[in-house]
Amino acid sequence: MNTLTATKRSKTDKLAVIRSKGMVPAVVYGAQVENTIVSVLSTDFIKVLKVAGETSTIVLNITGEDTKVKKVDVLIHDVQVDPVKGFPVHVDFLAIDMNKPVEVTIPLEFIGLAKAEKDGLGTLVKVLHEVDIKALPKDLPHNIEVDVTSIATLEDVIHVKNIKLPNGVTLITEGEEVVALVAAAKEEKEEAPVDLSAIEVEKRGKKEEEATPTE
Repeated sequence: MNTLTATKRSKTDKLAVIRSKGMVPAVVYGAQVENTIVSVLSTDFIKVLKVAGETSTIVLNITGEDTKVKKVDVLIHDVQVDPVKGFPVHVDFLAIDMNKPVEVTIPLEFIGLAKAEKDGLGTLVKVLHEVDIKALPKDLPHNIEVDVTSIATLEDVIHVKNIKLPNGVTLITEGEEVVALVAAAKEEKEEAPVDLSAIEVEKRGKKEEEATPTE
């Protein structure tokens, strides 16, 4: 289980000061918890984010002025990132009930090589890159694999309903939505060969015309 320590902070704390200390301001809200503003160590959060993403459960250990630690099951719900430097500047943690299903968006991971693409008929087009699912927190996958080897012709299409789901996972995204297909390769038009001899003749003609004195 992924774990992360969070420290309660005051509304009067300046966010710039928190960030200058290597911390990321955050807020915790959701099931069975009051809205709580906290901060987490930036290096620890980045490590957990790489492993858990926004789909795996995290145990958030919230500490305060007292010595008690409150453990809360959360998902990383939203991450604001500095547009220039690329590091997180604010995080939303969604508290969840481990006994109740949650709805999340899961990324798709495409595996294999489409036969139609292998045979040179065209190029694989990934239409969808994520789907919405519903599952108990313990059953949430990090991603869902889509095997594209079954696309053998330009007429073959993988729909959402064709995706193989892990146990305990239910699709919310409409089943008829297209996930992937192979688009026909475009034929390149052959350019007519350039007649160099004609160009040379034309150049000589112009030179001779320029050299001929006018009356």
